[in-house]
Amino acid sequence: MNKEIISVKGIHKSYPGSKRLEILRDINFTVNEGDFLVIQGPSGAGKSTLLHILGGLDLPTAGSVYFKGEDIYRLDENTRSEFRNKKIGFVFQFFHLLPELNALENVLLPGILKSWWEKKKSLKDATELLGRLGLKERLTHQPKALSGGEQQRVAIARALINKPKLLLCDEPTGNLDSENGKNILRLLNELNLKEQITIIMVTHDKEISSIAKRILHLKDGIISN
Repeated sequence: MNKEIISVKGIHKSYPGSKRLEILRDINFTVNEGDFLVIQGPSGAGKSTLLHILGGLDLPTAGSVYFKGEDIYRLDENTRSEFRNKKIGFVFQFFHLLPELNALENVLLPGILKSWWEKKKSLKDATELLGRLGLKERLTHQPKALSGGEQQRVAIARALINKPKLLLCDEPTGNLDSENGKNILRLLNELNLKEQITIIMVTHDKEISSIAKRILHLKDGIISN
């Protein structure tokens, strides 16, 4: 029986103003290790906001997010930052690769504060990761010399370099053509099935849901099955 990895309890997110803007309303769900959860909903439903809260990137107005039983919003900012770096990988619609760095250097970025020995191991891991993702001949290419699909694979390798327990994906195929999009989904599905990496993906694309083990729907800040 798989253990619970994420538990979301009573999450609210709102922004003050002349008229209070409610983004998320009393969000509750759990995710087990090895799950592939897709959270589906229209643009503007609050999907990205929810994903950022799950990953410790954005503070909720109320509620808690537990990672293996620990409330991540009871951690101080530095500890939460370290937690994100070691436990969670992020894949976004826009690749966020540094243009002045090559593919290998971009993948190594999350390990920049590691010791010399750890950096040496990370270099080996990054090279192997890029090779597995079909980028063996692209290690020294800068992002401008890579296709959109190749850039997204570099971004996925960067997300995996610290061997996270959880991968959070925000519209990972939204900036790709259909063929490259299918390849990225195939890759994520393989990571989930073969390596048991837990994946939570948010998307407005109903076709993507075909690879999910579970689907939740988010609309008007409210989540449902």
